[in-house]
Amino acid sequence: MQANVDARTVEGFGEEWSRFDQTGLRDAELRQLFDGYFRIFPWEILPNDAVGFDMGCGSGRWASLVAPRIGKLICVDASPNALEVAKRNLAGHSNCEFHCASVAEFPIKDASADFGYSLGVLHHIPDPQEGINHCARKLKRGAPFLIYLYYAFDNRSAWFRRLWRVSEVFRRAISGLPTGLRHFSADVMAALVYYPTARTARLVEKMGVNVDSFPLSIYRDKSFYTMRTDALDRFGTPLEFRFTRAEIELMLNTAGIGNVSFSDRMPYWCAVGIKE
Repeated sequence: MQANVDARTVEGFGEEWSRFDQTGLRDAELRQLFDGYFRIFPWEILPNDAVGFDMGCGSGRWASLVAPRIGKLICVDASPNALEVAKRNLAGHSNCEFHCASVAEFPIKDASADFGYSLGVLHHIPDPQEGINHCARKLKRGAPFLIYLYYAFDNRSAWFRRLWRVSEVFRRAISGLPTGLRHFSADVMAALVYYPTARTARLVEKMGVNVDSFPLSIYRDKSFYTMRTDALDRFGTPLEFRFTRAEIELMLNTAGIGNVSFSDRMPYWCAVGIKE
């Protein structure tokens, strides 16, 4: 049995990436999504032929844009189904190596990686701090680590946080459904909540209004495919944690990662730090 994993969550992500393998995503949108996370990543400090890891690679969508920039990318995921999708999507990249393992067990020597990243993964494991600790152990001194964890709406208003608490009722109900009903319910959320809300935000933005504080405004220029993927991710996952910016910085510092900086744009919170 893999350590520091929730079996239902891993199974759910295997189903998600098998269903939404990201081949339906336009290249321009993929690059836009990628830049949302990697705009703060210090590519310039990596050595030539850098070796790094993608912890929780899922479908391999981020790896497809990282691999051409570096020497070797080690793709790790606890789901064998997700890893098979990643292998297919990354078949054209000979510098990718694949391991089916949890964050507590992935077979990389300590202090051997020139960089690492884990995006949208470690908030779905039982002990996120220990997951960050394991990632940090694999990094060389001076290596950057990029992480994205769900935020606790610490930069949002009270009404926004109350709205999230309402959505939590739906997540807990939907995530406990059988696979078919869970997927159907997530699609309904995408069609009846994500799409109209996001497109309304886009319309309002065209009228000259800043919509950054609008719920789901991050999807205003995203495809329905991305909305369906993320609705399943959000409402179909039984285990998730959320953290404030201060908590994330403390977690990284505790793991020996300093000089932490955060993206000032959505998605929150995306942070990068340097292994001390």
